[in-house]
Amino acid sequence: MGIVNVTPDSFSGDGLGKECDILGAAVAQAQRFAAAGADILDIGGESTRPGAAFVDEAEETARVAPVIRAIRAELPDIAISIDTYKAKVAAAALEAGADIVNDVWALQADPDMARVVIDAGCPAILMHNRSKPGHADIDRRLGGSYTAPDYGASFLETALEEMRRMMAGAVDAGVDPARLYTDPGVGFGKTPSQNMALIEAIDKVREIGYPVLLGASRKSFMGRVLDLPADDRLETTLATTALAVIRGAAIVRVHDVAENVKTVRMTEAMLAAGRAARSAA
Repeated sequence: MGIVNVTPDSFSGDGLGKECDILGAAVAQAQRFAAAGADILDIGGESTRPGAAFVDEAEETARVAPVIRAIRAELPDIAISIDTYKAKVAAAALEAGADIVNDVWALQADPDMARVVIDAGCPAILMHNRSKPGHADIDRRLGGSYTAPDYGASFLETALEEMRRMMAGAVDAGVDPARLYTDPGVGFGKTPSQNMALIEAIDKVREIGYPVLLGASRKSFMGRVLDLPADDRLETTLATTALAVIRGAAIVRVHDVAENVKTVRMTEAMLAAGRAARSAA
């Protein structure tokens, strides 16, 4: 999944909102990502970084809907997801040509979001999120990170149980379970160690019963572990991608598509070779 940020304030510096020709820049980026091997393009019109300004429904729709229409016209066969937690934005994006709803608040921030997903019959990605706006550590060099709450005696068991309830809530609301994906929410209310533990435990997240998306690309926990700014986190992102594949993730959401595609394919090839060798032994 390649990230197309139609925002002026992305944490990673790749937001297209300051471009003179935003539409053209977004289509060109989408074409590059598709040529590099992206299967899904994730279009976002509001930054979810700590300290980002709120964007109302009308402005967010105005940012994303024309971009989705233009990308759909140029790339009719690629899957497009809309990264939003607002029902009206999701509905407009789906009408413009999006296929998937990617909601960082797991259909809980807007009471109408589940109905949009149900009526469209589309896949939905639900993210575990314990972040609180205004509760963040902002570092001018390394970026912001949401303050982690108290998860009790076992972070991992608590987070997994919350994800189970998150997914069950969507199913209880009427969303088709065959169309749901789980995102463990790396970067949203977790410490650097907790973020890394979640990535290492993707196989445990899978046991909840849904395909898993990992969205770790360039995030601030990498900077805090290795003292790296956002524009120097390619290799650290590739490490998370390789481990995610080993642990069985279905999707990795990334900024640097070409490099991550190579990492995914090589990791898959090594895993396949290992399985073949073991079966022949």
